Formats: sequence, structure tokens, C-alpha cells
Amino acid sequence: MRDFPRADGLPNEPAPATWTGRATNRAQWLLSAAGAAFLALGIELAVDSSWVSGIIPLLMSVVGCVLVGMMVIFGTLAFVHVAVKVDDDALEVRCGHMGLPRRRIPLSHVTAVEFAPRVTPRQWGGWGYRWRPEQGTAVVVRRGEGVVLRLGDGRTFTVTVDDAAGAVRAVRDRLHLPTA
Repeated sequence: MRDFPRADGLPNEPAPATWTGRATNRAQWLLSAAGAAFLALGIELAVDSSWVSGIIPLLMSVVGCVLVGMMVIFGTLAFVHVAVKVDDDALEVRCGHMGLPRRRIPLSHVTAVEFAPRVTPRQWGGWGYRWRPEQGTAVVVRRGEGVVLRLGDGRTFTVTVDDAAGAVRAVRDRLHLPTA
């Protein structure tokens, strides 16, 4: 018996009990190095400054460099990679090494799921956890394929992940949604 392809172009394989996937952006490591440089500059100013220009300008420089360095380091390392898990109850997205930010979407809230062959940071205004009124919410860590969930309240949630077709298949199989 011949296995005909589905109308949406996705393979006809059954979904595993728990589907997991990841996406990684190695370029974020370069940005975190820039954050580390700002942090080091703040520490250098605090330790080796001659203090001749006054304490207020020096304190502002030190605090500014340290804060910018910490924000850049956290902001980039939080979105070096994303992990997506689909089980019988929900789709869960965890960002970075600490798993923060985290988003759990119960499958009971999903009305439709689509495979997006090309999601770009430019569409969403950059990398990271994004919200745009006309598009919805997204977690974008790299350019490429993604999953688009349409929720019962009319909002959408998009996430870039390797093997997005597998995630779409896993959600559709659990919700018994028709193919697109």
C-alpha cells in the first residue's frame, strides 16, 4: 500500500508521546561578549580611576557600564537557545540555560496550528521574546522554520524551532485537528 503525502506537505508519521525540539543561535555569544566588555569596563573604572573629576560622574559611569553589561549579558544568554516540548496537555517553551522566560500554552487553548517555513527576526523587530499588536507574541532565536499557534482568544504565538513540522504534527495529532 502506498503512503500518499498529506495535503499540508507534512510527513504521515505518528507523533511521539512527548515531542521535544530546540533552536540555537550561536551569534548571541558574540553579543554576550560585548556585554562582558561593558561589565569589565565598569569594574576597571571603579578600581583604577583617579577620582579627579569627582565622585558623581565616576559613579554614574561605573553604574552605567555595569548595568549595561549585565542587561546585555542576560538579554543575550537568555535567548541563545529555545527548548520546545509538546506533551498531552500543553506546548511549553523555555528560553536560555535557566529556562527563563518560560511560556506554557495548554493545548485546550489552541484552535489551529501552522507550519511557518520562514520566520525572521526582522518580522518581529529582533531576537528574543517579542510582542506586536498586529502579529501576536513570538519567541525568535534565529531565522528559519517555526510553529504558529492560533489561540481561542484570537491571539497567535510563534516560536522558531528545528523540526517545526514535527511539532505541528504533534499538536495536530493530540487535538485531532484536520490537516491544512
